Amino acid sequence: MATTQIHAAITSTRISPRPIHFSPSSSQIHFASNPSTFPKLSNPIKQPSLTPLNATNSTSESTPKTFHGQCYVLGDNIDTDQIIPAEHLTLVPSKPDEYKKLGSFAMCGLPSELYPVPFIQPGSDTTQYKILIAGANFGCGSSREHAPVALGAAGVRAVVAESYARIFFRNSVATGEVYPLELEMEGMRKECETGDVVTVDLEGSLLINHTKGKEYSLKPIGDAGPVIDAGGIFAYARKTGMISSVA
Repeated sequence: MATTQIHAAITSTRISPRPIHFSPSSSQIHFASNPSTFPKLSNPIKQPSLTPLNATNSTSESTPKTFHGQCYVLGDNIDTDQIIPAEHLTLVPSKPDEYKKLGSFAMCGLPSELYPVPFIQPGSDTTQYKILIAGANFGCGSSREHAPVALGAAGVRAVVAESYARIFFRNSVATGEVYPLELEMEGMRKECETGDVVTVDLEGSLLINHTKGKEYSLKPIGDAGPVIDAGGIFAYARKTGMISSVA
């Protein structure tokens, strides 16, 4: 019952008097009233001891503001079946061993004829590509939270796309697994190749391609940033005092 109340208080746009709206176009979280804070519960609910979905992620104060590494380049309309096929949805992310296994299947639905370079090398649980660069409508398809969770479990830190399916953007913020960043201009992904060494600068809202010697502007992550920094919406709610942790 407590978990249902918490979920309704945080995410429901039908029950909560101050619904939360994630906007992939503006990369901001909007509240129906008082946009500076989460709504406060009159009697904070004691949260049961739950393992967060991002079981291996740290929620320390020293959150990295830059990510550096090789990128993997994708096209338009990469859907959730390509990110994590339905047959792997029986894995439970709150169990560390299954979280790890989920990551090993990330992007395994990509057609090999279009993407001959494996996203995860055979025998490995994680990817060498810490940053995804994609076209339009990334994360379309089903509403499964496993999609951003699988990417986070595989070691992806950020997705940089021309645009997102709303539900993928929302799930990325809610789980705190990956930063869904949006490009200021279209067509930039065509200037990048899988294996290019890039840096994502969150504070500067920049993508730097060191291999090609180019920089690209990103739309600011905005109010979604602190939620992802904290490790997801439940961790953020505890951190800001909306819900109290079990003593």
